[in-house]
Amino acid sequence: MAIVSTNGNPVAPTGPRTTADVVTPALVARLTRDVIGTGRTSTSTPLTGEPLAELPESSPADVTAAFVRARDAQEDWAATPVAQRAAVLLRFHDLVLKAQEEILDLIQVETGKTRLHAHEEIQGALGTARHYGRRAAAYLKPRRHRGVVPMLTRVVEARRAKGVIGQIVPWNYPLALSVGDAVPAFAAGNAIVTKPDTQTALTVLWARERLVEAGLPRDVWQIVLGDGPVVGSAVIAEADHVTFTGSTATGRLVAKQAADRLVGVSLELGGKNALLVLEDAALDRAAEGAVRACFTSAGQLCESVERLYVHESVADAFLDRFLARTKALSLGSGLGYGAQIGSLAGARQLEAVTRHVDEAVSKGATVLAGGHHRSDVGPYFYEPTVLDGVQPSMAVYGEETFGPVVSVYRFADEGEALALANATPYGLNSSVWSRDTRRVGILAGRLRTGSVNVNEAYAAAYGSVQAPHGGMGDSGLGRRNGAEGILRYTEAQTVATQRLIPLGPSRGMDDASYTALMSRVLGAMKTLRLR
Repeated sequence: MAIVSTNGNPVAPTGPRTTADVVTPALVARLTRDVIGTGRTSTSTPLTGEPLAELPESSPADVTAAFVRARDAQEDWAATPVAQRAAVLLRFHDLVLKAQEEILDLIQVETGKTRLHAHEEIQGALGTARHYGRRAAAYLKPRRHRGVVPMLTRVVEARRAKGVIGQIVPWNYPLALSVGDAVPAFAAGNAIVTKPDTQTALTVLWARERLVEAGLPRDVWQIVLGDGPVVGSAVIAEADHVTFTGSTATGRLVAKQAADRLVGVSLELGGKNALLVLEDAALDRAAEGAVRACFTSAGQLCESVERLYVHESVADAFLDRFLARTKALSLGSGLGYGAQIGSLAGARQLEAVTRHVDEAVSKGATVLAGGHHRSDVGPYFYEPTVLDGVQPSMAVYGEETFGPVVSVYRFADEGEALALANATPYGLNSSVWSRDTRRVGILAGRLRTGSVNVNEAYAAAYGSVQAPHGGMGDSGLGRRNGAEGILRYTEAQTVATQRLIPLGPSRGMDDASYTALMSRVLGAMKTLRLR
């Protein structure tokens, strides 16, 4: 099928390979052989709507069986030296690079995204695997702390694996999100039971196969498939910690169920991310970055920008550049490189995008670019769309669209821009464009988002895996990446060894004498500035 641009101009035709060439019965049988499932479920590709695979479907009893397997394997895995666990991640890194064409095909047919955007998943997954492969031992090493009696109380903080992690993975970034949350948990000595979205389960199963090939014990990573409210709930009911990426509404339900069991959660949820173009921004660079920010993976990215705020003095000049680039974007449903915009994930996403755009237009918004369902390209394709004149009464103003739609607003000064950007319960990502990095540094401190990208869309913060990443407000709890990304999968255990004297009255000392002595010790410790 040809790739076509949003202005109707044809681009180069795609290659001859089809989804049937990628997802064969032999591949499905190989990847699903360890899935515990007594039922059957079918998937289709968003690229064409054609059937893709028939997969096992797990019941709550199957989930319990998966946890039994995982718990049986986890103890030995936790006893494996951390250096050996980390080495598995580095071997996995190389195996994925070697087989990247196979996983790129699989990501494309399951998600509908372009090949370039599929490769971003590889970049994210392998960046995380490499980081924890190199740094896990340092993050997890025992740490000495000052004891209650210096030199006589030896205190060591150790990190113990939580046990079996319950992981619930969405459809939009199946490789990056499954691997990104799983590899630090494995490095910390945990086992995992994962429930991926069924539509993109083969990608997650492929990642598991590569990790097993790299040396991960097969039972340490269990994957169960099925409906979220049933199978996902069963996972939460058994897990020692839950990591979830998805909508805010579902995240609240996950947190409530976990709280009933006093189990911790890590949540990355929705967003209504803003991009700010200040009056001194480099406009060509800002326009190029805004296209990436708004339309990568057809806007089906938690970091994606849906609100564009431009200083009134440069708004027209910026929009000329931004709209020209947006209208030139090409859509395509074939495998291989070339297309710049892929498909929406399915009927539900198409309905949400169409509803937001149509309602806004009916209430007076203006379409500056796009605004059409492109069924000529594939069943769920939608043009990258720019709206002007969006008002608070319109759903697209405050609700997350999660598609290739951005609304444009003008502001007069920095204070107004901050107020507009922060006027949302979400707080995941923001992007600011200016030549004055000192000024932006001050501005960033007033933006209520977990990450702020300066002169970049989202990748600078997200790809810097040594730094924590996550959301504020309705965008989630906890952080992935960095130290917190692995320590969240551990329990801190303090081991304190007392030598020579007890921490209580010695033999022959009465209570009054002991308390008088301790009062003098406390005063001395304050004078000596001991913590």
